[in-house]
Amino acid sequence: MKYSQYLGLLAIMGLALSFPAFAKDAHSGNFTLDDFAQVGSTQLAPGHYKAEWSGPADALKIDIMHNGKTVATTEGKMKDLQRPSPYDAVLVRPAANNAKALNEIDFNNRSEALILVGE
Repeated sequence: MKYSQYLGLLAIMGLALSFPAFAKDAHSGNFTLDDFAQVGSTQLAPGHYKAEWSGPADALKIDIMHNGKTVATTEGKMKDLQRPSPYDAVLVRPAANNAKALNEIDFNNRSEALILVGE
C-alpha cells in the first residue's frame, strides 16, 4: 500500500516539475534564415535561430538567439492564423540600404505567428 502511495506522489511531483518546461516551449520557436536579415540594428547571417518571447500578445519582447546566445532583441505581437502553418516560414520586408528586415515568423503546426515591429 505504501509503495503505491509513494509512486503516486512521485508521479505528481514529476508532472508538477515538468510544467515550466512545457510553458517555455509555448513561448519559443525555431526558424531558419536562408539569407541575411536585419532585426533592429542587428544584421543576422543565414543560419538556424530560436525566437523566445514574453509579455502580452500585443506587446511582446522578442529575443532572437543563435547557439544559445541572444543576438537581437526587438518588440512585436502575435498574429492569429486561420489554421496552423504547415511549415516554418520567415517573411521579410524591404529596409534601408537595400537590406531585408525580418517581419514575420510562422512556426510549423502552430496557429499563431510572430510579427516583429519595425524600427
